[in-house]
Amino acid sequence: MPKRYAAIDIGSNAARLLIGEISKENGHPYVKKISYTRLPLRLGEEVFDSGEISIRKADDFIKTIKAFRLIADIFNVSAIRACATSAMRDARNSAEIIQQIQRSTGIQIEIISGDEEARLIFGTFALLDIERSKPYLVIDVGGGSTEINVFEHGKRVGAKSFDIGTVRMLKDKVDKKQWKEMKLWIREHVEDNPHLVYATGGNINKIHKILGVKEKAPVTLRAMNQLYAELEPLSVGQRMDQFQLKPDRADVIVPALEIFRFCMNVLKCKEMYVPKIGLSDGIIYDLHKKKM
Repeated sequence: MPKRYAAIDIGSNAARLLIGEISKENGHPYVKKISYTRLPLRLGEEVFDSGEISIRKADDFIKTIKAFRLIADIFNVSAIRACATSAMRDARNSAEIIQQIQRSTGIQIEIISGDEEARLIFGTFALLDIERSKPYLVIDVGGGSTEINVFEHGKRVGAKSFDIGTVRMLKDKVDKKQWKEMKLWIREHVEDNPHLVYATGGNINKIHKILGVKEKAPVTLRAMNQLYAELEPLSVGQRMDQFQLKPDRADVIVPALEIFRFCMNVLKCKEMYVPKIGLSDGIIYDLHKKKM
């Protein structure tokens, strides 16, 4: 029986627990998802405003990891890895909260760099049926940051993390210089050579679903522009009602569309593929490789 692993992804918008194992289909390995739990912790809401996590939010954080620990124990996992990203990188009191969580749950949270985040996410791209000879890039949009990675001949040739994220945008905490920097960086690293474009993150998965695109088919810039025009004028409540969105998705989906559309326009690309993998998948695959 394959070993089961627990991946905890603590983002700026939500905290996620994925219980998974590596299985094979037609001799091709993939991350089999056994259980998935997502809680709208919203660390970035406070951190991007005040620079730290409040006592009340820290209490919610501890309860979240306790719940995740219990779920992981039920599934009898072989290993757990917990990774925190942009909001925890920015929080002044992150070290203190990590200590509290370890004392309460026995789980050590790692604050990972944008580079390590990218390494984990793109590690799972090895499991996808991608034509390695063609150049491609991956745009990962989170609550606190956007990571862009460029691949040529199967190797990563450029990577950059930008402080442009959906929760950060809602809090009006994105410096205009970041947009300019992102535009210049994309142009410098992609040049005129056309790249296939892949997108990861919870928002693009939801956008893909709303648009009713077939599983492996790309989303088009035209469809995303149309969806943006429909969603942007609506209140959060109206988006929830009309598009069956949860509250913590209904507000961030519009800034997510802005980021993806911005990148696509700079790249002059008309379509984007959505493999529906993320950091938690990458953690599972990385744990599997280390335990082999």
